[in-house]
Amino acid sequence: MKTKYENVNNLKVSSDLLTFVNKELLNDTNVSPEKFWSGFDKTVHELAPKNQELLKVREDLQKKIDDWHIKNKGNKINSNEYKNFLKEIGYLKNEGSDFKIETNNVDDEITKIAGPQLVVPIMNARYALNAANARWVSLYDSLYGTDIIESEEGGSERYDPNRGQEVIKYVREFFDKFIPIDGTSWKNIAGLKIFEKNLIILKDDYEYKLKDKEKFIGHRGDANKPEAVILKNNNLHFEIIINPRAFSAAHDIAGISDVIAESAISTICDNEDSVAAVDAEDKVAYYINWLGLMKGNLKVQFEKKGKILERKLNPDRSYISKEGQGLKLHGRSLLLIRNVGHLMTNSSILLKDNSEIPEGIMDAFITTAAGLHDLKRKKNSKKGSIYIVKPKMHGPDETAFTDLIFTKVEETLDLPKYTCKIGIMDEERRTSANLKECIRTLKNRVFFINTGFLDRTGDEMHTSMEAGPMIKKGDMKSSKWISAYENNNVDIGLTCGFSGKAQIGKGMWAAPDMMKQMMKEKIGHLKSGANCAWVPSPTAASLHSLHYHQIDIFSEQKKILNREKAKLDDLLTIPVADRPNWSVEDINSEIANSAQTILGYVVRWIDQGVGCSKVPDINNIGLMEDRATLRISSQHIANWIHHGITTKIQVTEIMKKMATVVDKQNVEDKNYVKMSDDFDNSLAFRTACDLIFKGKDQPSGYTEPLLHLNRIEKKLI
Repeated sequence: MKTKYENVNNLKVSSDLLTFVNKELLNDTNVSPEKFWSGFDKTVHELAPKNQELLKVREDLQKKIDDWHIKNKGNKINSNEYKNFLKEIGYLKNEGSDFKIETNNVDDEITKIAGPQLVVPIMNARYALNAANARWVSLYDSLYGTDIIESEEGGSERYDPNRGQEVIKYVREFFDKFIPIDGTSWKNIAGLKIFEKNLIILKDDYEYKLKDKEKFIGHRGDANKPEAVILKNNNLHFEIIINPRAFSAAHDIAGISDVIAESAISTICDNEDSVAAVDAEDKVAYYINWLGLMKGNLKVQFEKKGKILERKLNPDRSYISKEGQGLKLHGRSLLLIRNVGHLMTNSSILLKDNSEIPEGIMDAFITTAAGLHDLKRKKNSKKGSIYIVKPKMHGPDETAFTDLIFTKVEETLDLPKYTCKIGIMDEERRTSANLKECIRTLKNRVFFINTGFLDRTGDEMHTSMEAGPMIKKGDMKSSKWISAYENNNVDIGLTCGFSGKAQIGKGMWAAPDMMKQMMKEKIGHLKSGANCAWVPSPTAASLHSLHYHQIDIFSEQKKILNREKAKLDDLLTIPVADRPNWSVEDINSEIANSAQTILGYVVRWIDQGVGCSKVPDINNIGLMEDRATLRISSQHIANWIHHGITTKIQVTEIMKKMATVVDKQNVEDKNYVKMSDDFDNSLAFRTACDLIFKGKDQPSGYTEPLLHLNRIEKKLI
């Protein structure tokens, strides 16, 4: 599809985007199209050259690091010499004095409430609405539908009363631990009522109260026969729903039909790694969804079991406080928008020299302009802020550039300075090594720092490509640099005053069908000092929320603040294999695992424009994957080829073998096009191979340039 452009000042703007901005985005705002495009034109022509300069710095630094490793090949790396070299070339910055962030007007969901953070592709309106509404999720349903509860009917659509009883037992035992009743148990209670500002629990003709009476905050319905009871623990809420007539309450003498958990406290609406947006058509579709969320009018209809259903944003949740006041709880997750980084350009807009617009600058203007609608309504941000997550920044010069971009955006849109709050994705090596100085450049905007293991590992491997063959992917999580990286993120955040002011986040649980394992492992994110961590679904959000009832994260952060800080030497330890003696079987097995992952993701990206989905791994375990998964796998194989652990011929044969496996895994997808029918003419297969064989030469090892190039070609076929 050939893009049609219209001239606007010194810009050529695609007709679709221009119509969207002028007729929808700016409608009912105080910003006219003339003012918007005038400011946009001036800013982008001022900032695009700076953007290019920063990308050139990345290239120059990488060349110098490559040359240093080649010069020192065969020698054991001396950490002091290596650090001095990185300082000499400007990769490492001198660390300044301690400071505290000064971000103001930040919502409680960021500052006071610790809890799960959902990440959802903005491309799918239904998923985006589900995520926004996942602030409140049925704990009963979440437990019943996952592997946490074991029973013979686990995978059946038929209701299993024994399984239902196990769900109730699980919740009551949890309440006994964290919202205990003084003198009895939540098990087999006979009823609930409110009397003289207290929750009264009835059992065996006796009346009991909570051990901590402050954990009861209100109810709905009649005080003697409430329809719901609202409890609060560690700033998170539960709603106990009482409906004796409901099917789920048939065997409950207290008439409790459900327990609703406050779950996804915040949600990242992702316009970056989990989407496939390569042209104006894609970008406008995604911008429309974000605008609908900010206006509060996004709706979608869909068919389920022969019925047409409609999904829209949930209202706030009303209740009566124990003082008798009518109050409300926020009905939706606090919505953040992830823009793209500084690397990519997009054909949606052409500059006066006919070059493509830096996509990150376009995102900044348009996603912020969408936020104007919420600033009037204050349904998302009660404090009047717009929250942008900015990924893939390399060091403090690039974070400072982000501050400049949003300063210009605010000036164009007549917004008070620092209305736009920035989340720093700590996922590039030069950022994690200079994190304190990165935060300093955004100290009036930063609301979030988050580690990203996969992208950070991909950058680790690409930056140190010439240092030697990397250890196996599975060994990365136990390597010295990764623990230093995760701890450093928390250490720096706490030193800079994040606790109670901003989020310190941890990464995604990628296996949505393995909730039992998640409940065992993901509590570790809280113990490490994170007051939010990523989850892939509303179900996972409700279950992970239980961890935040178990640990008072702000108390935990006070303890962590006094621990020994992570060491820069450890952070910069390169994970090369020391004299690897892997067998051919070991090598081929490792490559096959990565190859299958790459192919399973790329074939959907190229052929169907799916940027994030549950992709079966080599063992048929469904894992939520986006471009970060692709980056680590492609860089790893590229590194092994470069150092002679394997060969291009061997990898090609394994790729063909794994393509057949992926074809079989997708046999039920009616839109799927098999790669193995014609390897030479399968664009998806060729793209997957290019990501490996051209991986060493890709900027920072990113996958976007090749993915975008080939997806555009696919759309033109």
